[in-house]
Amino acid sequence: MKHLRVLVLLLLCLGAAPAWAQKVSVVKLPALQRVLARPTDTTYVINFWATWCKPCIEELPHFEKVRARYANQKVRVLLVSLDFPSKLEQKVKPFVKQQRLASTVWLLNETDANAYIDKVDPKWSGALPFTLLINNRRKLRTSFEQPLTEAELTQALRPFVRP
Repeated sequence: MKHLRVLVLLLLCLGAAPAWAQKVSVVKLPALQRVLARPTDTTYVINFWATWCKPCIEELPHFEKVRARYANQKVRVLLVSLDFPSKLEQKVKPFVKQQRLASTVWLLNETDANAYIDKVDPKWSGALPFTLLINNRRKLRTSFEQPLTEAELTQALRPFVRP
């Protein structure tokens, strides 16, 4: 009986492993620019956040819900951390694990914000949180320099998602 309990516990842990094993990729601006320029019909929901930004942390669950809701459609959620790369192991990875973020998570390894902010979106002042919705094939693009509720995010995504 004891071995059966251990086996069941192991199976439960293995089933939950993908959420706990979320990877954080450290990228440079060209990787982000490739996503921004993809000529596909995929809608990208790109949220810029940081572990030290309280409004960012509060809205992250909304992006996770959108990711789950549109998992079977051409919608991808990309969470781009603007924490310092030196905080990857100490702050970002533990935070992603603790929050069980299942969306793709990148840490942007750029030190000069003035060099990339305009390349991401000319309307962005650099304040966090910042969210960009983009579908290049359909020539749709909108951005928000404010925290979004789940309802606001869903409403903003509607024109991008085909019925």
